Amino acid sequence: MNAFSVEREGSVALVTMLGSAMGREFFVELPQLFRELDSDPAVRAIVLGGSGTNFSYGLDLADVAPMFTALTTDDVGARARTALLGQVREWQASITAVADCRTPIISAIDGWCVGGGIDLIVATDIRLATADARFSIRETKVAIVADLGSLQRLVGIIGDGHLRELALTGGDIDSTRAERIGLVNTVYPDATTLRDAALSMAAAIAANPPLVVRGVKDVLDVERAPRVEAGLRYVATWNAAFLPSHDLGEAFAAFAERRPAEFTGE
Repeated sequence: MNAFSVEREGSVALVTMLGSAMGREFFVELPQLFRELDSDPAVRAIVLGGSGTNFSYGLDLADVAPMFTALTTDDVGARARTALLGQVREWQASITAVADCRTPIISAIDGWCVGGGIDLIVATDIRLATADARFSIRETKVAIVADLGSLQRLVGIIGDGHLRELALTGGDIDSTRAERIGLVNTVYPDATTLRDAALSMAAAIAANPPLVVRGVKDVLDVERAPRVEAGLRYVATWNAAFLPSHDLGEAFAAFAERRPAEFTGE
């Protein structure tokens, strides 16, 4: 795999993302990897982390920009909208493969966790972070309704009010705020301490009866999974209808030109 590396420490798999942004290759490899790990009886817990000083900046806009070019014109027909719907559903399924993994997953977050990075960590079971971690539902600032799971899964993690604030402002929060609202369970002083704590927690989970551990996840997910899927299907349809816009084109232009965007609501 090109987007991930995997190490084994006993019955714990340590998955490392080899890059700070999510490109097309990332979304292809992600479900393959987690289904493979989930089917391995020797793996009883998984730790997911980043490879550099940041966990994830989210979608790799430079890599996926060609896919969005047709959506920034005045004449976006049914073919382009149908293709967008299919693409969103495909990427949603990639993240959902993480949420559907029967093996418990701990996210170890250091540095920035933005946009699609939030979608990914809220599909895992437990989130730990360093004091330097920063979080943002940044899609709003680039003229996109977050559509890969943050709006559906976060409500059960941080509550409706905090979710609405983060999603509507697109603002950043630090690890202290993230811990206070329940986005992360515990904050550690540095990346080394975080890694050790994540592996220790994963080992404690792995020492429990595997059938019971899977049963706990299954019972906890029985209410959430159908609700999340309904929300994912709705937001995919909403974005297929309304994502094409001048504001989207302005967001990509501003990103390329490294300037603030000026949105008009068109």
